[in-house]
Amino acid sequence: MSTYVIRRLLLMIPTLLGITLVVFAVMAASPGGISAQSLIEGQNLEPQAKKALEDYYNQLYGLDSPPAIQYLRWLNNASPAGFTFDEENHISGFSLWKGSDLGTSFRYGRPVLELIEERVPITLLLNILSLPFIYTLAIAVGVRAATERGKVFDVGSSALLLGLWSVPVMLTGVLLIGFFASNQYWHWFPTAGLNTREALDMPFLPHWGSLGEAALLLVAGVAGAGAGVGLAKAPRLLRVGLLAGLGMGLGFWMGAALPHPHLGMSLSLGVLLALIIGGLGYTDYAGLRLGLLGLLGAGLGLAVAAQGGDGEFVRGFLLDRLWHLVLPVLCLTYSGFAFLSKLTRTAVLENLMADYARTARAKGLAENTVLWKHVFRNSLLPLITVSATLLPGLLAGSVIVESIFSIEGMGKLAVEAVQTRDRELVLSITLISGLLTLAGYLIADLCYAIADPRVSYD
Repeated sequence: MSTYVIRRLLLMIPTLLGITLVVFAVMAASPGGISAQSLIEGQNLEPQAKKALEDYYNQLYGLDSPPAIQYLRWLNNASPAGFTFDEENHISGFSLWKGSDLGTSFRYGRPVLELIEERVPITLLLNILSLPFIYTLAIAVGVRAATERGKVFDVGSSALLLGLWSVPVMLTGVLLIGFFASNQYWHWFPTAGLNTREALDMPFLPHWGSLGEAALLLVAGVAGAGAGVGLAKAPRLLRVGLLAGLGMGLGFWMGAALPHPHLGMSLSLGVLLALIIGGLGYTDYAGLRLGLLGLLGAGLGLAVAAQGGDGEFVRGFLLDRLWHLVLPVLCLTYSGFAFLSKLTRTAVLENLMADYARTARAKGLAENTVLWKHVFRNSLLPLITVSATLLPGLLAGSVIVESIFSIEGMGKLAVEAVQTRDRELVLSITLISGLLTLAGYLIADLCYAIADPRVSYD
């Protein structure tokens, strides 16, 4: 195993060189190329000032050198080992550890590393919030659909997941903003950004005018969660009826909250929510039912208590940040959840019909033991393959979501770098993304051996 890991690590070096070389060649061969003239194009400058600025860019970035020299210069700066230069830009020696310099951005005039350090936490926050929802729901729905092949849950979830996966993220983002961040419908969420200006002056945690109101909110949330869990354990007919009635009531409440209430809209929303929430109570999957209904009950309890409070409420920086992240996280979650659910269902269904599963049942093992200790473990390989892209995705971000909601993350930074031909920034993002992609594939290969003992790299 150690020999395999070392070989893969050594192969990363020529692979990364090839990736960055291709990207650099594409940028250099594009119309206009990368030159000092392209950086100052469109600026109304005097000839002398223009010439001085061109000389400055040529001196700083070496743009007057041949493309091959430019690439080697960038590679030498980005590599921790390489040649060192004196004040006159002449080679003064070679160092095995001179440090890595990703350069200075053309557009921002700041070190690339500083820009990346500013944007990475934002993209990490979006992904850390969305990934647990994606994998938890995908595994739960996919496994349940496989065990109930051809039944109501399988057919209904398959149709719903296909519909979710077919809707583009761009369209979903626009619709969410149009319906839930617009004055024409429900203006419940902000349209863009991660915080309001006022939130920067607020305390970190939310607080109320009195301790009694905070205690009331806590009690209401716990009571709501308890009611949801209790309802999840009730007989199926009772819980489906109560949840359908709750969905109908919420639909009419949403219709009444519109700037211009309409009976047809209220009725449509009521029927839709009755089907969705009632469907949560219909499923036999106890873990999924308890979790979702508990969260639903806690949310309703908190909402009712917040509406009934009379004191001054300050949402704080934390709650304001979460309020801004609801719609972006929803956009990042739904398509990945739909894809992974179908993938999980296919993998589990294939292993449920395998010979070893039938042998385990013949030996008298319980169905849950066969499912989770044998079938599910062997079904992890496709999920591990998909998970190999998670590591680069944590930093690459979602270009579409960050652009729609005006979030200053890594995805938006990459788009801006390409649009402005910011060579230093494009090559640095390419280098980091390529490194994380290769590391993700290596980790996935190691996880194969952990999940399946038949996989060996010796």
